Amino acid sequence: MRWLTMAQQISSPLNKRLYSLKESAEYLGRSDWGMRELIWSRSIPVVKPEGGRKIFVDIVDLEAFIDKNKSYYH
Repeated sequence: MRWLTMAQQISSPLNKRLYSLKESAEYLGRSDWGMRELIWSRSIPVVKPEGGRKIFVDIVDLEAFIDKNKSYYH
């Protein structure tokens, strides 16, 4: 079985759009707490289903965060 990287999975339209906190952190290369800090600072919005406790992050928002924080190394 061939395992796909997260970037390869995103290009497929059949993959999920919402990622758990842990999956989101892995995608950005951060720790779970680092991801929480981004959420708490309102750098990345979350999706919280009504009546649920779990939070999810939209892959579109993860991609927007990456694009917004790109820069050239000095």
